[in-house]
Amino acid sequence: MSYKVLLLNGSPKARGCTARALQEVAQTLQAEGVETEIIQIGSEAVRGCMACNWCGKHDRCVIDDKVNQVAKKLAEADGLVIGSPVYYGSPNGTLLSFLDRLFYSAPFSMHMKVGASVVSCRRGGNTASFDVLNKYFTISGMPIASSTYWNQVHGFSAEDVEKDLEGLQTMRNLARNMAFLIRAIDKARAAEGLPQVEHDSFTSFPDGK
Repeated sequence: MSYKVLLLNGSPKARGCTARALQEVAQTLQAEGVETEIIQIGSEAVRGCMACNWCGKHDRCVIDDKVNQVAKKLAEADGLVIGSPVYYGSPNGTLLSFLDRLFYSAPFSMHMKVGASVVSCRRGGNTASFDVLNKYFTISGMPIASSTYWNQVHGFSAEDVEKDLEGLQTMRNLARNMAFLIRAIDKARAAEGLPQVEHDSFTSFPDGK
């Protein structure tokens, strides 16, 4: 059985700190027999969701850009790694706009696809950004792969990240755990199917009660 993981680089820099962290994850996944593809997002001109709900009737976003392209790839993937630098204690705004539209407009279920987020920072804001990215997974029924520390690297350049030995170690352990989880879910799916998902209840209190 072949498996594939998409890795999104939310940094404008294709060879910066975030890219170096994602590279370490990708290389280790490949060593585990998992195919990988790193997709550059942070340098794209991505606008935010317009809340038009056009996607609900047409199974794709009304803005026909890289969001729709990645959605097609993600439909066939077994896992997703989201990488971002920290800007003012939060992930890259371009990446967040991309993820809002991707997760809202995708016409397929992401249930049991394995997710992981990776953040890079010079000093602070890493855990706050990590939390923001993980919420895309937890609202979508996606198990989150963890590591031996929060998935972060430190540095102002890719060369700095090379010196963050624990950070790179964390990336490798993350990748191994992710590969294991993907294989385990696939075996469970074949043996007993996936967990039931209920969608009947939608609480919005329209009457103010």
